[in-house]
Amino acid sequence: MEKYILTDDSVEFDGHTLYRIQATRDIPEHNVKAGDLGGYIEHKENLSHEGNAWVSDEAYVFSNATVFEDALVSGCAMVYQKAKVFGNAKILGDTQIYGRAWVYGDAKILGYAHVADSSRVFGNAEVSGYAMIYGKSNISGNAYVSGDATAFCEEIRS
Repeated sequence: MEKYILTDDSVEFDGHTLYRIQATRDIPEHNVKAGDLGGYIEHKENLSHEGNAWVSDEAYVFSNATVFEDALVSGCAMVYQKAKVFGNAKILGDTQIYGRAWVYGDAKILGYAHVADSSRVFGNAEVSGYAMIYGKSNISGNAYVSGDATAFCEEIRS
């Protein structure tokens, strides 16, 4: 059974038409009830019907980006290009995940942080504030990157 439908409510953003989603079943992990409206996706390949992944609030997922397993993208977050968000990852606030970046495991991206290029954030890592993670950076374990920090082609572990 599909867990959401695309509604007629749409927005245009950067040359992409995104459609608001509506839940067709409960997703208790994210406090979603059947009938609740979610965020915006460009096409059904952006959000898997399997697992409990969800896009909520005013979040955008578009281009070739994918959100799957039990991940959550919410707030005004944007996931785009070929980025992947999966596992139990949480993308919250005004964050952006793009390029070929992956955020997975129990990782959290908060605030205004960006994760880009071929970077990976995973494990219990948290990136917040105005932090910029790009290049081929790996942020893992219990690492916490915040404020105005920048990581480029680095490995940060706890």
